[in-house]
Amino acid sequence: MSFHRHLFTALAIFSMAFLSSCLESIDTPDPASKQRKVNFDVMVTRDGEVISSERRGVMTKNSPLVETSDKTSTMDQDIPFGLMGIDDENYALVVNNAQVGHDGYAYNTFLNPAYWDELGTGTIAFSAYYPYVEDVNYSQDLIAYTIPYSVEETDAGPLVSKTVKMAVALLDMVPLEFQHITNDIGYRICDVTPVEELQGLVHLRKLTAYNVASAGVFVNDISLSSGVWRRQGYYRDVVVFEGDAVVGVGSQNEKFVGFDTLEDHMASSHRYYSIPDEILMGKQYVEVVYDIDGFTLNGFEYPPLKDQVSRYMLYGLLPGNVFVYGKQYTFHIGIDLSSVYSEICFSASVAGWETKIYENNDEF
Repeated sequence: MSFHRHLFTALAIFSMAFLSSCLESIDTPDPASKQRKVNFDVMVTRDGEVISSERRGVMTKNSPLVETSDKTSTMDQDIPFGLMGIDDENYALVVNNAQVGHDGYAYNTFLNPAYWDELGTGTIAFSAYYPYVEDVNYSQDLIAYTIPYSVEETDAGPLVSKTVKMAVALLDMVPLEFQHITNDIGYRICDVTPVEELQGLVHLRKLTAYNVASAGVFVNDISLSSGVWRRQGYYRDVVVFEGDAVVGVGSQNEKFVGFDTLEDHMASSHRYYSIPDEILMGKQYVEVVYDIDGFTLNGFEYPPLKDQVSRYMLYGLLPGNVFVYGKQYTFHIGIDLSSVYSEICFSASVAGWETKIYENNDEF
């Protein structure tokens, strides 16, 4: 009995040791130190011009053609971006929609070293997009990939990078140049009444943008470093302003429309993102609700008017009736009371997109 008991004990110890060895080799992942760490130098540009780079502490000067230059759009460090990598020689997918996060210092990720062993001295074509989504699909030849954006993702101000080709030996730092792929839209308003007695009587109560395209699929072409939108037919109405604000008189007092106030600066205004959509006759419009104070003119007293409604159609305002992605659009509303409560103008201006990325990278 003693022999069998010792034999059983020895077999049990051996089995436990063998099982422990198997678990260590099969189930325990390689620590990050054994993987290839790749850092990313992130920039956002406007028409090829670098807007900002906090690591250098200098922002580029704004173009004099940009009407509204104090708007900044941020890339939230808490939201990762997605990364694609294609073997540039064999067009094989080597980085499949990897999540790249920010560690408080820089954007980086760990990639499987087996990729680099197989590629040797080859080149990888990298493409990235923000914010990260799970359901990315590839074309059969891997030249393009599609990113489905819901309204939640488009509200994050989506970006897509230009394709950058990097030799495997240089993968410690990959530069990514992101660009906007939606539109940033806002409004300015003023009282353009020429008769002095009728000036300063308009109170803005509500401003709503109707039929704003807010979801779609972006097809990013890696080889051309460009993309196109396939809209999903999802539209929403955006309440831009709701409150009670006296509208300034004259273009010199034109102000940006905020959530419930009129603002001097664009950065304080209420702007929203839109999928670049075709403008159709009778479809997209802006509705303005306003009150008019009572006044006396030529001996006659005019009572106050409440909840006056004016609608402004977007059709005919932009070249070709299409939005160009990556642009900011500011629509101007002028209200004139000289012909008794009728608006006279609604126009649009287009600007480059001011952007700031919060990056703290001392390696460059």
